[in-house]
Amino acid sequence: MEHRSRPAPGAGTDTVTGLAPEAGRTPGNAVRDRAGDPDARWLTALMHAAFFLLLGASLTRFLLRHPGEARTPWIIALSVAIAVLYVIGPVLGSRPTPRSLVWLGVLVAVWMVLVVLAPSFAWCAVPLFFTGLRILPPRAALALVALLTLFVVAAQLRLADGFDPNLVLAPPAVAAVATAVFVHMQRQAVRQRELSERQRELIDDLLRTRRELAATERREGTLAERQRLSMEIHDTLAQGLSSQQMLLQAADRTWDADPATARRHVRTATGIAERNLAEARRFVHDLAPADLAEGGGLEAALHALAARETAQGQGRLTVRCHVEGERHTALPDRVQSALLRIAQGALANVKEHANATEAALTLTHLDDRVVLDIADNGQGFVPTGRTGTAGSVRGHGLPAIRARLHQLGGTLTIESVPGEGTVLSAAVPLTATSPPTAPEDLV
Repeated sequence: MEHRSRPAPGAGTDTVTGLAPEAGRTPGNAVRDRAGDPDARWLTALMHAAFFLLLGASLTRFLLRHPGEARTPWIIALSVAIAVLYVIGPVLGSRPTPRSLVWLGVLVAVWMVLVVLAPSFAWCAVPLFFTGLRILPPRAALALVALLTLFVVAAQLRLADGFDPNLVLAPPAVAAVATAVFVHMQRQAVRQRELSERQRELIDDLLRTRRELAATERREGTLAERQRLSMEIHDTLAQGLSSQQMLLQAADRTWDADPATARRHVRTATGIAERNLAEARRFVHDLAPADLAEGGGLEAALHALAARETAQGQGRLTVRCHVEGERHTALPDRVQSALLRIAQGALANVKEHANATEAALTLTHLDDRVVLDIADNGQGFVPTGRTGTAGSVRGHGLPAIRARLHQLGGTLTIESVPGEGTVLSAAVPLTATSPPTAPEDLV
């Protein structure tokens, strides 16, 4: 019986490590062959070789010790039959189908007949242990193991000259160890399969989340770009077209009475159209302000803006530009572009709503921030926080300014008193900070 204990670990390892549990099946039959696993194929071949080696050794022992007996043809025929049955087993698979159960029953019955006729064939029991554990549900598999073990004990006692306690205790011990190893390895396989399934689910969730996040970022980027373009067009092309309209209307009214003034209005409108054309071309190129594209930086762009607005005002509005403090580092392009657009939008509001005669642009460089002040001596208004001017239903200019500053993490301060003018102060930090969640204007 000591010789029969050695094939058990090899057989158990073959049956378990080469098999994978199927979902929804009991532990006793939750494994199946993995044809794509080289280790599984090697271990399966080793188990089959062990069975046929034990079967051949048992038949050889019988023929050597009992030559010429009447039962010899039956022993040979049953040995061939059990070999053929064992070869058919892998074709049927390891699922507890009616065909596989019938096959297992016939295989065990033929082995029992062999053991009754020749006790030495009891050595083939260990591979049969794992065949039953692989196919049957847990309770049926344990019952089969117990039945096979009883036959092994009876066969060993028949071969012995007298009673030997070791022959009674050793087979059950070997069967228990083999069963425990099989069950443990089977549970390990089940846990490994469940872990692999959870990992696949997590990977699928991660990929789905990444796709959703990418789609959300694309939508947010599209909306942000639309808002930015809306502000760019409002601060440049729309304001220019509005000025052209007013100038052309004034020229039409004075065309007969004062042709010189009318022509001056038309020339001014032509200059505005040229600037708008430059802005439109810049939008097509890289959406940068045309004044900044000329290479003079923000200070030069503000001076050019002030001079242009003064010229277009034709004496009705004078715009001055001042720069205070020294710039230690170059301002980021997005900060320069935003401050220039803010100045353009603020001056457009001054021309359209304030009825001012003077306005001033003041750019102040501080250590940690840059501040742009736009002041006018117009009619002023009662500030109403985030809504712009009191009673105004248009007011896209101030919301656009707030949106630009919000993107840069800056703040907008509005100081105005009816009849005493208005001061807008836009402050942008120079440190890399994220914009506040809900920036509040200081009034």
